[in-house]
Amino acid sequence: MKVIVTGATGFIGRRLVRHLIDGGHTVAALTRNVAGAKRVLPVRCQALAWRPGADALDSGALRGTDVIVHLAGEGVAEARWSAQRKRAIHDSRVVGTRLLVDSIATLPAAERPRALISASAIGIYGDRRDDSVDEDSGPGSGFLADVCRTWEAEALRAEAHGLRVAVIRVGIVLGSDGGALGQMLPPFRLGLGGRLGSGRQWMSWIHVHDLVRMFRFAIEHDAASGIINGVSPEAVINADFTRELGRALGRPTLVPVPGVVLQLALGEMASMLLTGQRVQAVAARRLDFTYEYPRLQAALRDLCSDLTERLEAEQWVPEPPEKVFPFFADARNLEQITPAFLHFSVKHVSTPALQTGTLIDHQLRLHGLPVRWQSRIDRWEPNRAFVDSQTRGPYALWRHTHEFEPFADGTIIRDRVCYALPLAPLGSIVAGSLVTRDLQAIFDFRRAQIAARFGDDASLAARLRSG
Repeated sequence: MKVIVTGATGFIGRRLVRHLIDGGHTVAALTRNVAGAKRVLPVRCQALAWRPGADALDSGALRGTDVIVHLAGEGVAEARWSAQRKRAIHDSRVVGTRLLVDSIATLPAAERPRALISASAIGIYGDRRDDSVDEDSGPGSGFLADVCRTWEAEALRAEAHGLRVAVIRVGIVLGSDGGALGQMLPPFRLGLGGRLGSGRQWMSWIHVHDLVRMFRFAIEHDAASGIINGVSPEAVINADFTRELGRALGRPTLVPVPGVVLQLALGEMASMLLTGQRVQAVAARRLDFTYEYPRLQAALRDLCSDLTERLEAEQWVPEPPEKVFPFFADARNLEQITPAFLHFSVKHVSTPALQTGTLIDHQLRLHGLPVRWQSRIDRWEPNRAFVDSQTRGPYALWRHTHEFEPFADGTIIRDRVCYALPLAPLGSIVAGSLVTRDLQAIFDFRRAQIAARFGDDASLAARLRSG
């Protein structure tokens, strides 16, 4: 199927796009930043521009689409809820959804998508204390409940235009590199975690992998319509969640955060942490959706088993792998695709030609400090892939997989980096954001240099549209 995703560059959207492409679907992203989307989305995902705040969307972009997945919206936990921030949260969901549905309505009936799968949130239920709620329960009160109610009403208008509409009310999404868990991990890894407030508030959670699978299920199954709670079968109270997270990390959880402290620090936004909902996934059970992580202990064990950092990048060039790979097979060409601020140079290569076991000695400067780095080629498959890992250098772990995949009469150059900083977790907490920024600058420069040498992806967009 052809699927369009809004919010594709977000925490959930990036994973969903990759999951759908791996599943054989054709995927495009509606995005406010086309250039930025190309940096983080797979090459096979076409990036299409839209500006919901400016009421700008070419309905022609939706023509021929089977399903639209609507995830776009400002993050609710990224800043204190000022009046301006609350307006941005509201409009990014409500106005954006209205624009999307209105654009669908302008298409001839035969050219409209068959389905709209829209996100919402369990915040619609408000604070229910210990009461259990399901999809048939009415909305609660409060800012988030009001936003969700209006948001869903806009999405459900698409039914009047002949679309199947499924609204997935997303719970607390657990992923090690984002979402609620991503914010919890730093203090908990240092042994400074603890319950929030009384710890009696309910947390209706879901592993990010299961949530992505639930969205795909809703795309592929016509029986999925109406309201679906995007939560696991097992809600827990905050105190139990805290204890299980500490066990998964092997850390104590003896530092509670009093509710008054959260209220002083976060203002109205603290209500998200101090209240909760005990949400039942009745619709998912009725649809026979299967969870891979239905229990919290297994979910946290999976997410906390590998907390190394990751960076992924893809780029398409209009040359075959047989012409692209030889450039990377010469270690000294690394100097050409590394930004000048690193003062990078190759000092020694242990073999005349790169091969499995080759050692490469580099020298560079990191923020003015001289660094010697030695890497080893762990895998060497000419014209297909190679892997290098650090044997001596500034990282506790560095493993870089380079892949060269033939695609559309050219090559997808794919980089996957797995790394860890020294003195974890303290090193990541103190310097993690600086390192992430530096690495992104390095790979942005690398992308530009490769495009200048082999050609850019201008022709690929037309190929994806026609394909």
